[in-house]
Amino acid sequence: MSEYETVDQLKEKLDSLRPLPPGVIKNLHEDLVLRWTYHSNAIEGNTLTLKETRVVLEGITIGGKTMREHCEAINHRQAIYYIEDMVKNNVPLSGSQITSLHHLILKNIDDANAGVYRKTNVIIFGAEHTPPDALQVQSEMDRFIHWHNNAAQKLHPVERAAMVHADFVKIHPFTDGNGRTARLLMNLELLKAGFPAAVLPVDVRLEYYESLDMAHTQQDYKPFINLIKKIVEQSFEPYWFALGVK
Repeated sequence: MSEYETVDQLKEKLDSLRPLPPGVIKNLHEDLVLRWTYHSNAIEGNTLTLKETRVVLEGITIGGKTMREHCEAINHRQAIYYIEDMVKNNVPLSGSQITSLHHLILKNIDDANAGVYRKTNVIIFGAEHTPPDALQVQSEMDRFIHWHNNAAQKLHPVERAAMVHADFVKIHPFTDGNGRTARLLMNLELLKAGFPAAVLPVDVRLEYYESLDMAHTQQDYKPFINLIKKIVEQSFEPYWFALGVK
């Protein structure tokens, strides 16, 4: 049995139910955008709750929350729309697509660094891994794009999505917003391959960080790939609930 057999069977089951009713698609999409935005920002320390995130996305300001936290929610939704457009229009991944995506994430938060590769060296707090020197970022990103467009295409989509995420944050090309960008790029791969987007819940943050650090320092990617595979398997559940299937 292939290690991806379960997730492939889930995808086949969902594909057999397509086309999905428009009302179901709309409802699932609104739910996904909200959960994805909440959890991805919460992993990075945003204090908006799920309900507060929903209110902010509806255009209402929450008292006692910073402008940055409001912008992070609104920007993240725009970034999701951006990668969905890339999927719809079959846009190949390039350096300019990545910087454009990152620009959306930091817009009105840190405009000087939005969409700009870092010019300084960084330390990831609490991690053993040290990202490459700032002078190497451009060449590392060129290598990353070349790998993505060639060797990575031979991998199973779930493995490719996990590796895209892990290798991107290993480079840490931006001063801020790398985690959010990595999770968006991971889901770009899943969506392109016809899988649902996978939302990493904030309550697995410790396992998430530890498995990433293991990948970066010991070149053992298995725990991280297995975590992503588990999250992808769970991402089918809202579909079964919405469609009333077991």
